[in-house]
Amino acid sequence: MVYNTSQGIVPGKINVHLVAHTHDDVGWLKTVDQYYVGSNNSIQGACVQNVLDSLIPALLADKNRRFIYVEQAFFQRWWRDQSEDMKKTVEMLVNSGQLEFINGGMCMHDEAATHYIDMIDQTTLGHRFIKEEFNVIPRIGWQIDPFGHSAVQAYLLGAEVGFDALYFARIDYQDRAKRRDEKKLEVIWQGSKSRGSSSQIFTGAFYAGNYEPPTGFYFEVNDDSPIVQDDINLFDYNVEERVNDFVAAALSQANVTRSNHIMWTMGTDFKYQYAETWFRNMDKLIHYVNRDGRVNAFYSTPSIYTDAKYALNESWPLKLDDYFPYADRINAYWTGYFTSRPAIKGYVRMMSGYYLAARQLELFRGRNKSGPTTDSLADALAIAQHHDAVTGTEKQHVANDYAKRLSIGYKECPLLNISYCPATEVDLSLGKKIAVIVYNSLGWKRTSVVRIPVINENVTVTDSTGKVILSQLLPIVNASIAMRKFHATAYMGESPSASPMYWLAFTAVVPPLGFSTYVISSSKSSASIKPISYTFDGSQNGAIQIGPGDLKLIYSGNDGKLAQYINSRSSVNISMEQSYSYYAGDDGSSDLINFQIPLTVFRGPLFDEVHQMINSWIYQITRVYKEKEHAEVEFIVGPIPIDDGVGKEIVTQIKTTIGNNKTFYTDSNGRDFLERVCNITDSASKHCFAYHNISNIRICVDLIMFSYFAKIRDYRADWDLEVNQPIAGNYYPINLGIYIKDKNTEFSVLVDRSVGGSSIADGEVEIMLHRRLLNDDGRGVDEALNETVCVLDKCSGLTVQGKYYLRFDPLGEGSKWRRSFGQEIYSPFLLAFTEQDDTWTNFPVPTFSAMDPSYSLPDNVAIITLQELEDGTVLLRLAHLYEVGEDKDLSVMATVELKRVFPNKKINGIKETSLSANQEREEMEKKRLSWKVEGSNTKQDTDLRGGPVDPVKLVVELAPMEIRTFIINFNSNLVKYRLYVGTVPAGSMGKYMMFISVVEGRNIG
Repeated sequence: MVYNTSQGIVPGKINVHLVAHTHDDVGWLKTVDQYYVGSNNSIQGACVQNVLDSLIPALLADKNRRFIYVEQAFFQRWWRDQSEDMKKTVEMLVNSGQLEFINGGMCMHDEAATHYIDMIDQTTLGHRFIKEEFNVIPRIGWQIDPFGHSAVQAYLLGAEVGFDALYFARIDYQDRAKRRDEKKLEVIWQGSKSRGSSSQIFTGAFYAGNYEPPTGFYFEVNDDSPIVQDDINLFDYNVEERVNDFVAAALSQANVTRSNHIMWTMGTDFKYQYAETWFRNMDKLIHYVNRDGRVNAFYSTPSIYTDAKYALNESWPLKLDDYFPYADRINAYWTGYFTSRPAIKGYVRMMSGYYLAARQLELFRGRNKSGPTTDSLADALAIAQHHDAVTGTEKQHVANDYAKRLSIGYKECPLLNISYCPATEVDLSLGKKIAVIVYNSLGWKRTSVVRIPVINENVTVTDSTGKVILSQLLPIVNASIAMRKFHATAYMGESPSASPMYWLAFTAVVPPLGFSTYVISSSKSSASIKPISYTFDGSQNGAIQIGPGDLKLIYSGNDGKLAQYINSRSSVNISMEQSYSYYAGDDGSSDLINFQIPLTVFRGPLFDEVHQMINSWIYQITRVYKEKEHAEVEFIVGPIPIDDGVGKEIVTQIKTTIGNNKTFYTDSNGRDFLERVCNITDSASKHCFAYHNISNIRICVDLIMFSYFAKIRDYRADWDLEVNQPIAGNYYPINLGIYIKDKNTEFSVLVDRSVGGSSIADGEVEIMLHRRLLNDDGRGVDEALNETVCVLDKCSGLTVQGKYYLRFDPLGEGSKWRRSFGQEIYSPFLLAFTEQDDTWTNFPVPTFSAMDPSYSLPDNVAIITLQELEDGTVLLRLAHLYEVGEDKDLSVMATVELKRVFPNKKINGIKETSLSANQEREEMEKKRLSWKVEGSNTKQDTDLRGGPVDPVKLVVELAPMEIRTFIINFNSNLVKYRLYVGTVPAGSMGKYMMFISVVEGRNIG
């Protein structure tokens, strides 16, 4: 029988847009490659290769059939293996609109645990592939599975990449219920107050809170739903029944949806492995439902659906802020994953900063046409942004696979954080020297302390001119030595032969987009100053003052606890206290972890350190630098004990006297800060508490509240929150930082990776650092979040090392530190080492900056991408770091002089593009749909943006929170420098270490 599937939109009827799709996780229960080839099916029967193989003939069978595909990590694997004939067939399907690429990134990235630079990079990778292979530009965002949705996703990865709409599934169950009642599931979302109406995008939250078909309309082989059996000569004929089911489901959804257009998401995880079973049944449904006539059904895509909504010329409700935190039902907040697998989160963030710097160096050196490039790291990082990767919501073997992929792209002392770096562990007493090349990927001059492990005690640090640099030695403490030995053995497969005795610290001064060179050598008497150490056992009555500069931290001599923060320059003097606690995984109760004493202090000319063994599995080092006004807190947490049968979630609380009146601020993916306003209500004695993923022993457990919880804070801007979980329900994702303020003072905490945090009580900031749980949460992973490290058949729980940074400022002055130092956290110095002897002491160019020596970027602008593309053009992204009104001096229009950024290269042409660099910006703005907002009678004014770039002056303007993306053509005949990356032997280790030097180039004819 031939079915009539040619129907389109019918005015006056309920139009059911059938959107055929598959949701293919690039790793979750299986690794990305296992999912692609279909191996390891004892875990899950899923094979993406089968999906794509079966899809093409199914689409060819009927020109009216349509399908959308999302994950480019899978599609590109498949595309590489296809014949030229198949590629032409696919191109035909794409050009006809039967196959449409939606979202278009390498993965469907997470929106809580990802940094905006990583989100941009992975989206760009996918978008540029689609553009190059198909000359197609994705129009629609499709974030259907992430566990909550960020403001940055809406305006940066939505509006700024040219999307006309963004669709998703997971919003809080209470929010969804209210929106259904008020027909506000579809709204105009303005993700940035600074970018105004230009940040608006049409968004739709799915009716049922998932991305699946209505109940009873699943058509994969072996699915339980009844097929459409329309052969009258066979038993079980059910056309009328199936049509009635279809109409009932359509009417139910239409009753909560504005207009007569509704979308059915016909697919779910790894469906269409035999695509014909889906299309055969949808063909029949379209045919018989339209013959019935009560509703109209047809093959559609999100693009067609969006155009239909736009054609209505209606006004839509306005949505601000974000969709965090997310609970899918009562007592089921998905907020624990903000911290889950903190080691992976830290690794991803470290590699992100490394990738940013590596692309710059690749540009300066010249992209290698035949050898290694940054491409493999780009792919690994892109996949790691997936919503079951950096989130920590995957199985353990999948997490291992993500880490393995990242490790392939990083070789230079990957275990430097635990004092393991063979390149620096050279016996300098034999006349050898270590050259340290310090690269700065930021666009401004940077001065920071560098710390590296060394063996020798009598060492001297000199700069490239031979001048001795002030340096400081600190002993590597037993806690660090034990961790080094265990994890280096796990990583290398054998125990290190020797251990360095000291951390050598010195101040490196590095020009923008450049490097400086330092030499470490032996001397008869050390030029490095050993610290003066003190141990306080609790018998002292007086205060213990820490800090060689303007900042002083005051500790109690009785109990060793932090008590006061004093900054003599800013006149900030405030009482504070830090503590550790944990939430128990069996009943959610909280226990305070008592600080142990003694407390050990190391004083030096560059910085002071306070060492505290909090208990047998928490060690803390607090540093106060002479030239800085913040405190650096390094924590070592783990292995978290579980011998009591209880999993634990470890948090640190910092209590201050700031009266923040229920309000705190957290960043959105490291970009805009969002205000979190909290109502205060009386707390009950018990509350339900659960974190995803993996969570506590059951979805709902009783939480015995902290004794000081006389009041709790619970608030949502869009609905009246019914309080069930006062802690989990007030946790938010943090990628850059969190701060509180009152009428006099701001208190900021910045982080080195994604974490979850909150301000549970006035004056307090709480951050979750680590989690180890013993029971699965019943959400599909089928294993507990119990990470272990095994060495020689001995396994122990994961130990996590990380840092956070804290600072107090007078009101209105904190943003300067949050923004500038936040960039330094994301883009730390990149260190390279090489061994020298006395026969080689001169460097071809000991210091280098790609920029004009007299120029640096404004304090409110950062280079977030500088990359040579395969065609020889250069991708440049500049980001304004400040929001409107955030800082009295820096929340203003900024300018960047490209001639001074690239003084040795002539710019032949510059083209501004969309954020993902797949279309010219001017064309994107012309064709983007402009939606009406309720309450706005006239078209909103154009928001402040930087003006066009004059091709002669080459000055880029940036308004607050603006990111501008350019493709630059340089004159290849004018190469004034070339970055040379070579290798030299690194002594008896038999290793080869990278060193960097710049040599003068010449005209190339």
